[in-house]
Amino acid sequence: MLNEHGISPSRSLGQNFVADPSLVEKVVRLARVGRGDRVVEIGAGLGSLTVALAGTGAQVLALEIDRRLDPILRGIVEPLGVRVLLGDAMSCDWADVLGPLDDGRDWVLVANLPYNIATPLVADLLAGVPSIARMVVMVQREVAERLVAGPGSRTYGAVSVRVAYFAEARIVGRVSRDVFVPRPNVESALVELVRRDVPAVPPEVASFAEIDALVRAGFSGRRKMLRRSLSEIVSKEAFAAAGVDSACRPEELGVVTWGKLAQCKRLIETQDALKQGPAPPPSGHRRS
Repeated sequence: MLNEHGISPSRSLGQNFVADPSLVEKVVRLARVGRGDRVVEIGAGLGSLTVALAGTGAQVLALEIDRRLDPILRGIVEPLGVRVLLGDAMSCDWADVLGPLDDGRDWVLVANLPYNIATPLVADLLAGVPSIARMVVMVQREVAERLVAGPGSRTYGAVSVRVAYFAEARIVGRVSRDVFVPRPNVESALVELVRRDVPAVPPEVASFAEIDALVRAGFSGRRKMLRRSLSEIVSKEAFAAAGVDSACRPEELGVVTWGKLAQCKRLIETQDALKQGPAPPPSGHRRS
């Protein structure tokens, strides 16, 4: 089809098209979708996965960024009842695209994600699009390992903590590079992410923003002890109150521990502010 339409895969868009029917069948089977389900696919390409998803009876929304592929994709999948949108998954208004959350129906994301956006896209969707309750995504194997990694793993990093806050993640399949056109230089894997009913750290303990600020700072110096990488934002008292050894490195802390550290940081700072009392009035003003 690419040759027929004179189209070359775009490296800048991270295009690697799935060309193996058995893999498409496997992805759809792992997605566990059917009639009555709502499915969003990002990077629909030429529709090989889209057609299979529509065949389950699910309501499918296909998002594609490449204007060259748009008319071809529409011609293939719109007769099957698929809704196609031309747009960038990294910048679209998901609330507008998916509709209100209060209608009681969740979405499932099923996609062969472009390698160049997979990590930030998954993190952004978990943090900002609660109507997507589950994901089955094909990503670069190294990315898959980071998404599912636990504390102490060599692949555990900031994105691992972010994923663990919102979801439970696991690798559900390995994918050979030989099933793609063009053939990439890396192996891929299928990852399932299931959104938690409540975050791993309850909001009353610490917000995602509070935790993420510490995680970003901590992993900015991955090989440094936390007392060095967090020296400007976390006091010795906060480390002690959280029961965290400041000689630890960031990859040793699970999401719950990061949450406890964020909570104790806030509590210590609040106590210190109360001890200092109200700020003095601005110069030139007199108390009444």
